[in-house]
Amino acid sequence: MKEQHMKSLILTALLVLTPVSGLRAAKPLRLATFDVNATPPVGSAMAYDPVKRLDELTLRCRGIVLLGADQPVVLCAVDWIGIGNEGHDAFRDALADAAGTTRERVAVHTLHQHDAPGCDFLAEQLIRDAGLLNFGRYEGTFHRVVIRRAAEAVRLSLSTARPVTHYGWGVGEVKEVASNRRIMGPDGKVRAVRYTTATDPKLRAEPEGVIDPRVSLLSFWNKDQPVAVLSYYACHPQSYYRTGVPSPDFPGIARFIRGQAVPDALHVHFNGAGGNIGAGKYNDGNKENRMTLALRLADGMRQAWSTTAKQELTATEIEWNTVPVKLPLATHLKEDELIEKLKTSSPVGTVVPGADQLAWLRRSEAGHTIDIGCLQVGQTRVLHMPGELFVEYQLAARSMRPDLHVAMAAYGDYGPAYIGTTVAYSEGGYETSPRASNVAPHVEAVLTGAMKQLLNVQP
Repeated sequence: MKEQHMKSLILTALLVLTPVSGLRAAKPLRLATFDVNATPPVGSAMAYDPVKRLDELTLRCRGIVLLGADQPVVLCAVDWIGIGNEGHDAFRDALADAAGTTRERVAVHTLHQHDAPGCDFLAEQLIRDAGLLNFGRYEGTFHRVVIRRAAEAVRLSLSTARPVTHYGWGVGEVKEVASNRRIMGPDGKVRAVRYTTATDPKLRAEPEGVIDPRVSLLSFWNKDQPVAVLSYYACHPQSYYRTGVPSPDFPGIARFIRGQAVPDALHVHFNGAGGNIGAGKYNDGNKENRMTLALRLADGMRQAWSTTAKQELTATEIEWNTVPVKLPLATHLKEDELIEKLKTSSPVGTVVPGADQLAWLRRSEAGHTIDIGCLQVGQTRVLHMPGELFVEYQLAARSMRPDLHVAMAAYGDYGPAYIGTTVAYSEGGYETSPRASNVAPHVEAVLTGAMKQLLNVQP
């Protein structure tokens, strides 16, 4: 009896003295994947036009659920132009409920293809309140179908989650795809915008400008078996659009190619800070360029895969942190003007003028904040950002922590639209114009501060 009593005392002491990290380490790390069709049916609205017909390639809503490191973390990428405001809330809430976690631990991003839907449930409500009959791209019936579809896929995926023992990191160079859209003049102002299709040979002849040529790959492994591959590359994803045919465009094709090359893993692609980046230097609108660009991106992904270095991974090496930020509202947004615009302007294609800007203004004035997230996986950090972010944010994040592997996913909450740097708002150009950006120039200080906090940058 004395020996048994002594064993009991020792066991009790060990439990009391064991640190929390030790308890976390004992919890197995698992990963679930989900993938559903997000292609709108014929007749429904996309970002600019209704769907005329469907093609071979579908739009996807796919992602992963990380289990075992505190509450589950959900990362989701959707082949749509944008998901903003209350539409973004609804997506995150549904996936959080399905995964058994909280909204703060769910990141939803789009890849920003233009022959694809746009979602904003607050804009939809404002159109309804105005008594209008044409909801355009904001008619949310199909969007809600996809949300339910994705939530059910997440719920079912949990029972088949696979163990994760390692993670991998690799980087490749993508050649002759990305170029800066803002062509500067000798006066330091934007003299031309080189969009994702540039028919002017003089614009295509201009230098690439400031870009990030890297595609980064974060992979999760069960011993020698890859489970999921997450890729990050900053560039507007259009080769051509307004066809009436839903298309994942060249990033979706590149993702498909890599998925065929490594079929054991789900490939999830995220658009980085590509707000001022496009394929215009290398794309004159010729339809053959879609496959050319896809192959170039896929080749960069292949390089990143071939250079991937694996390391053992435990639950203690995974963290998810968020910083809520209130982005400064652009001064050009006036409620009475936007209401008048909404009521009196005729829709342009499927665009209802004023609806999305009014939605963002209402959210901002109500004190709404946006969660900036950071996933920590060993020596890797992935920042999850809102809007059409300029590439300078991505480059700055990497320079903040050169000792770590840093990647970025942008196009989260689409409410703010384009987000430039402070100086960019004084340089002119489309991206920082009242037509395109819903935030004020000092947005850079807000986002940079959040990035430094999440990356643990010391003063």
